[in-house]
Amino acid sequence: MAHQISRRDAIQWAGAATLAGAAVPLVHAAGSDTIGVAIVGCGGRGTGAVENALQAQYGPAKLVAMADVFQGKLDSSHAELAGKFKDQMDVPPERKFIGFDGYKKAMDSLKPGDVAILATPPAFRWVQFKYAIEKGLHVFMEKPVAVDGPTCKRMFALGEEAGKKNLKVAVGLMCRHCRSRGELYQRIQDGQLGQITMLRCYRQHGPQATCFSPPRPEKTPELHYQIQRFHSFLWASGGSYSDFYIHNIDECCWMKDGWPVEAKGSGGRHFRGDNIDQNFDSYSVEYTFADGAKLFMEGRNITGCTQEFASYAHGTKGSAVISHSGHAPSKSRIYADQDMKGTPTWKCPTPEPDPYQTEWDDFLEAIRKNTPYNEVKRGAEASLVTAMGRMACHTGQVIKYADMLNCDHEFAPDVGELTLEGPAPLVASPDGKY
Repeated sequence: MAHQISRRDAIQWAGAATLAGAAVPLVHAAGSDTIGVAIVGCGGRGTGAVENALQAQYGPAKLVAMADVFQGKLDSSHAELAGKFKDQMDVPPERKFIGFDGYKKAMDSLKPGDVAILATPPAFRWVQFKYAIEKGLHVFMEKPVAVDGPTCKRMFALGEEAGKKNLKVAVGLMCRHCRSRGELYQRIQDGQLGQITMLRCYRQHGPQATCFSPPRPEKTPELHYQIQRFHSFLWASGGSYSDFYIHNIDECCWMKDGWPVEAKGSGGRHFRGDNIDQNFDSYSVEYTFADGAKLFMEGRNITGCTQEFASYAHGTKGSAVISHSGHAPSKSRIYADQDMKGTPTWKCPTPEPDPYQTEWDDFLEAIRKNTPYNEVKRGAEASLVTAMGRMACHTGQVIKYADMLNCDHEFAPDVGELTLEGPAPLVASPDGKY
C-alpha cells in the first residue's frame, strides 16, 4: 500500500536530520573495530536485545551506555547483563542515565556508526529515532514503531532521512528473519499454495500482568504509573493489541505479500474487578486485502479458555502453518489439504535458528559490509495496519488503510516534552478510570 509523505512532512519531522545527508563514515566496515552499543529502555525486551547484540555474528560489540526513566530497571538490567557478558560491559556510573532526557546522554556517549537500541514504550520512538539520525547512529528499535496515524507519518519520513545518511535501521519484527518462515514465504510465492484466499492468526491466553491494571497507588505519580504499566495505556503502547498482535498480523501479511486495505472488528471487556486499563479482553478482526482475501485475527486474554498462539495460511492448492505455539520455533509446514491433519508435503528443517538472534546477525552484517538495510517503512506499515484493527474494534467502524494513515488524532502530541515531575498525556476521571 503506497503512502503519501509530503515534502512539508519530511522537513517538519526529520528536522536537523535533513542537513546531514552525507553517508556515515564506515568506522565498522570489515570488522575493523568494536561496535559501541547504547540501550534506551532497560526493560525485559531491551535487555534481551542487548544480549542478542553482544553475542551476534559480525562483532565484536560492547555496551557503553544505558538509559531509563526508572533507576530500578536500569540497575536490574545492568546486573543481569554483567553476569553474562562481563568482558563486553563498559558502563561506568557516569554512563548510566535516568530521566526523559537520558536517551540523548546515552546516544551522546556513542560515536557515529555505533548502535542505539530503542526499547522504550513506542510513544517515544519517533522522538528518540530523530535524535539518533542527527547523531549518525545505526538503530535497532523495538516494535511497534508508532501507535497512530501522525506518528506513523513521522516514522515514514524519518526512515527516508535515515536512508539518505546510509544508516542501518532494524525493527524488532524478528519473525521476518526466521529462516523457516522465509522458506515458507518463498514456497508460497512460487505457487505451492496457489492463490492465498484466507489467513488466520490467534493469540489467546490468560491475562498478561501489565495489560490489566488496578487503580494507581496513591503515592505513585500518574505519569510514573502509566509508563510502568505502558501496555495498559493506548498513548504509550497502543495497548495489548498493538504490542502483542503485531507479530502475527505482520507474518500473515508477509505471506500474503501485501497489506490489508480495510479492517472491521469487535471486542469487549468482561467484569474483572477494579481494573482501570484501556484494553479489551477479547478482539476479533476481519482484515480485507485488495484482492478480497481475508485475514482473521483473534485475540483473547481470559482465564480458563482454550489457548492458541499460531498463524495459518489457506490457498487454492493447500494450506500452511506459518507459526505454531509461539514465535519460535515456527514449526512451519505445508499441507495439500485444508484441515492440516494429514502428512505435510513440506516441513521446515529442525532445529530452527532463533529469529531473535538471526535478526541481529543480519543487522550487524549489514553494518560491517555496508549493505542497504532499512526496515522502517515496513515496520511503520505493520504498526499502522495493527493500529487499524485496534481502531476498528474500539470505534465499531470499518477503518480503511488511508483512514488510519490520515487520521489526525494523536494520542500524545507532546510526548517529547514530558518530564518525570509533569502531567501524563492521559488524565483519569474523578472515579479513577480512563
